[in-house]
Amino acid sequence: MTFNKKFLTIYSLIITFIAIVVGYPSQAQAKTYDIGTDITFAPFEFENDKGEYEGIDIDLLNTIAKNKGFKVNLKPLGFDSSIQAVQSKQIDAMIAGMSITDERKKSFDFSEPYFDSGIQMAVKKGNDSITKLEDLKGKIVAAKVGTESATFLEDNQKKYGYKVNNFDDATGLYQALKNGEADAIYDDYPVLGYAISQGQALQFVGDKITGSSYGFAVKKGENQELLKLFNEGLKELKENGGYDKILAQYIATGSEADATIDTTEMKKITPKKDKYVIASDSTFAPFEFQNTDGEYVGIDVDLINRIAEMQGFNIEMNYIGFSSAIQAVESDQVDGVIAGMTITDDRQKKFDFSEPYFQSGIQIAVAEDNNDITSYEDLKGKTVAAKIGTESADFLETNEATYGYKIKYLDTTDAMHSALEVGAVDAFMDDYPITDYGINQGKKIKTPIAREEGGSYGFAVKKGQNPELVAMFNEGLAELKRTGEYDEIVGAYLGKEDEEQVADKADESTFMGVVKNNWQRLLKGLGMTLLLTAISFVLAMILGVILGLFSVSPSAILRGISTVFVDLIRGIPLMVLAFFIYFGLPGVLGMKIPVFIAGIVTLTLNASAYISEIVRGGINAVDKGQMEAARSLGLSYGKTMKRVILPQAVKVMIPSFVNQFVISLKDTTILSAIGLIELLQAGKIIVARNLQATTVYFLIALLYFIVITALTKFAKRLEKKVN
Repeated sequence: MTFNKKFLTIYSLIITFIAIVVGYPSQAQAKTYDIGTDITFAPFEFENDKGEYEGIDIDLLNTIAKNKGFKVNLKPLGFDSSIQAVQSKQIDAMIAGMSITDERKKSFDFSEPYFDSGIQMAVKKGNDSITKLEDLKGKIVAAKVGTESATFLEDNQKKYGYKVNNFDDATGLYQALKNGEADAIYDDYPVLGYAISQGQALQFVGDKITGSSYGFAVKKGENQELLKLFNEGLKELKENGGYDKILAQYIATGSEADATIDTTEMKKITPKKDKYVIASDSTFAPFEFQNTDGEYVGIDVDLINRIAEMQGFNIEMNYIGFSSAIQAVESDQVDGVIAGMTITDDRQKKFDFSEPYFQSGIQIAVAEDNNDITSYEDLKGKTVAAKIGTESADFLETNEATYGYKIKYLDTTDAMHSALEVGAVDAFMDDYPITDYGINQGKKIKTPIAREEGGSYGFAVKKGQNPELVAMFNEGLAELKRTGEYDEIVGAYLGKEDEEQVADKADESTFMGVVKNNWQRLLKGLGMTLLLTAISFVLAMILGVILGLFSVSPSAILRGISTVFVDLIRGIPLMVLAFFIYFGLPGVLGMKIPVFIAGIVTLTLNASAYISEIVRGGINAVDKGQMEAARSLGLSYGKTMKRVILPQAVKVMIPSFVNQFVISLKDTTILSAIGLIELLQAGKIIVARNLQATTVYFLIALLYFIVITALTKFAKRLEKKVN
């Protein structure tokens, strides 16, 4: 009896040991499976701002793997590549929002459905007029091309009487809804739910229309143990509530009560550069402009500076004008642009935009004492001004026949104000923040007609570049809106001016007020003009004289070099040359060119071509007999030019040299197109703030007149002295 008990005890211990030894490796060395997935199918799988893949599919897979004791080697190959990789046995399975269809069941074994998809209608948040399909009669409904939503809308268009507008991507759908191009949109309901959770101002309408079911898939007849583990893990998640929690992290319901996403904390994005260069406009008040202290301020300026501070990245602002800013981003001279830039479909082909940070609009303005215009009908027979190529111009052109007004096209906002003041137009139309800013600056105008909805402004980077910069902007913008600081920034410029600040400055509605507040900036601009002219002219003289001597050289090669250079430079408009050097040449050289250097090079090349011709003309003006006589006396060609020809030619050239200096001085105004703040651009910046165009441009003309008159008198005295 004792022996049997000992035997049984030993036997039990042996069996237990064997079980532990045999079982341990299966637990300690869990099998690893290669799982393919898509890369751009939010909210099921996508890359977050840290470069990590996440989403409903990823979280489900990782949770099930952890619970069931196997490991996952995720392969983000894309949908089509994942299908091919499973079929060729390069990977073990795939999870990628893959619909379970009879056709696919011939090649794959699917898990139990882990998600029942479907399409859903959404409208702008707060829209209570559309609650069902019947409410869409006469409305515009948008969907993505080639989707279940588009097919559904086409099939039911006649029944419910709506119009269909198709877009290529979800961004187009959301933008159409915001801008009023669509009254409702249809898309896969999880995609819309994710958009809502990310801050899109949408709400669901009606019930979901059931679509296909998504399944985890393996190759037909392969990896059945993996399929079994996935099904078991999915069932457990649904029973313990883990499944619902995962879905709730990515899909919002669209209701006011939805609180699945924690929006109370801002994510800190890691910058990838020590400093980001941000381009902006310089004359677009109230978004970016110089205040009376010469500092750049405005809605855009305050937003980007505050977001940079909150997110912890460094920026360098480059106020080079709207067109130059866009080209600078495209040519990689800068990293991003914020300049009241409207988000459009065409621009989205070249730029990646942030979430909209300002919803603009356009509005009619009339003189403050004008009580005759209170509606569009009152504009019949009147003249209305708009800036060329703007939303205002497009709106006026579209409605010209309806309301019977005439359109006058002008280049700038201050030109429209001036035209209204002198009675050249009866009204003008502009972006409403610009008009409001003018009213706050004391302009005697008012806006009797309600504004029209306009486009959305966005922060932009070059397509495919600096995604972390956009992510940082979006996070900072969301935080500013959550805390109310965004409203404070916008209100500071669209509200009334700070009375203490106004009291510290002279009244710029008077001539002396403009002079007192701005004489330093105008003189600084004049200093830049003179510096650019002086440096470039010295360099142009050296190059021009050399080329001029080449042009009269006995050597055909040297004459050819001079001819080609002069014809090439003189045949290119100066602005085109400036654009090529600043925006085009960096792409060829692979290096950035500072705007000041680009300006010097532009003026130097242009002036040297003309100086070359002045030199050639001056030399040819000397009697040819002088050269022949000197050579017959045994002087070399070089000594003859130096001692005989050039001393006489210089007397002829001096007036032309001074004239060319004056031309170069005037040509500096063109360099404002690439962002150089010379005298004219300094004036434009001042006008953008105070809208006193007549006074400011008179002062600029006066400064040019004084400088050029002084140069002309100097040239005449020098000419007399030399002769």
